[in-house]
Amino acid sequence: MLAALLARTGGAPLLPANSRYQGVPLRERTAPDGTVTAYLARRFVPQPASLAEVDGHVMVAGERLDLVAARRLGDPLIAWRIADANGALDPAELERAGRRLRLTLPEGVPGGAGPQDA
Repeated sequence: MLAALLARTGGAPLLPANSRYQGVPLRERTAPDGTVTAYLARRFVPQPASLAEVDGHVMVAGERLDLVAARRLGDPLIAWRIADANGALDPAELERAGRRLRLTLPEGVPGGAGPQDA
């Protein structure tokens, strides 16, 4: 069954383009009893310095990352990109009022004009 699913998807998992796991390979493990379990390989979080900064944002009281992502990046579901850009494993640490956030291009996309405002 897994082989049939992967054949239909070209071997890539069925994940939306805005998923943090997009492009992460699908692996499988076969248990001693022959049961096959599919899983996603580990996703390595990029080093923040490797991401091209294009803008900045200063958090205000009560603001959430999903709202910042919606307003500044156009999609609330990519708040994980803000966490990656700022080296946060716990996104809640970025929601402190006064905290300046880096807004970056996705991993692997070069360039950027640099921060426009803080």
